[in-house]
Amino acid sequence: MQNVYKQIADNLIAWYPEHARDLPWRKDKEPYHVWLSEIMLQQTRVEAVKEYYRTFLQELPTIEALAEVDDDRLMKLWEGLGYYNRARNLKKAAGEVVIEWQGNFPAEYDEILSLPGIGEYTAGAIGSICFDLPTPAVDGNVLRVYTRVMEDPSNIDKQAVKKKIREELLQVYRYGHCDMLTQSLMEVGATICLPNGAPKCEVCPLQELCKAHKHDSWQQYPVREAKKKRKVEEKAVLMLRYEDKVAIRKRTEKGLLHGLWEFPNLPGSYSTQEILSYVTSKNLHPKEIWMETTYTHIFSHVEWHMKAFYMECMEQQAKDLRWVTLEELKQEIAIPSAFAPFKDLLNSGA
Repeated sequence: MQNVYKQIADNLIAWYPEHARDLPWRKDKEPYHVWLSEIMLQQTRVEAVKEYYRTFLQELPTIEALAEVDDDRLMKLWEGLGYYNRARNLKKAAGEVVIEWQGNFPAEYDEILSLPGIGEYTAGAIGSICFDLPTPAVDGNVLRVYTRVMEDPSNIDKQAVKKKIREELLQVYRYGHCDMLTQSLMEVGATICLPNGAPKCEVCPLQELCKAHKHDSWQQYPVREAKKKRKVEEKAVLMLRYEDKVAIRKRTEKGLLHGLWEFPNLPGSYSTQEILSYVTSKNLHPKEIWMETTYTHIFSHVEWHMKAFYMECMEQQAKDLRWVTLEELKQEIAIPSAFAPFKDLLNSGA
């Protein structure tokens, strides 16, 4: 078995330099850059992350700058990436690095893992890529590659299985070039051993070692638990305008999108007349509703089925609302992607 681990290491190390994608966060091994990219890439496609990564570093080029950034500005830089707690934890962790390590990113795995928002995968990626530590970064891509190569029928959604595979990968990492091993496994999982559709086995550096390729059993791996059906929630979104301004509010409910700016909304389904009555009860004196539109936004565990009501108001007295111009909305205020289509209609002059 040890010979197999060595072959995996040798094949990946020989293959990677000629086949690695040219990505902005691979220009150097600066821990801040690798850390930022790994956090951004969670739940987000590589192509979408590239521009966010460049813009973020242009404005916050150092860990010290990240630690000191205004919260609303941080949210604006993150706008559209979703999962906003990632950004909050980045700032919190940056503050700890500045205070505890004088701005020098910690170089030991356990210290990296202790930072807010950093789990075993991210700590493994930073440790191996930046400091050449034997710390495998085990995510869905790596689990898929490994279980196919080994024809491992274990359920990868179980933490004990992830731990077992991480320990087995240590046998690969014992041969050195830990930075290259981590990035090559990521690369194979992202570009060759695909989650949807047939893998590109003909160009895979692990083809000769892969049991699933040999037995044409790749569709059986990895083994996962059946996905739970997403919960559906209906919402009425109030697009309230007063002169050249639009109403927003800060979301106070715990959980999804907590602490972010949003357009006022109500849970449930409502008729046009019910919405007009509600807005009137808030002393906003609405004119007629001049447009209605619908949109469904899918989160990982819930779907929001939304209907937006656009209306002009003759007052702006509601205490829990903030009135901002479209320019402020564009330049300064971060609005979650769930509401982006409604914001876009405002910006288009609809």
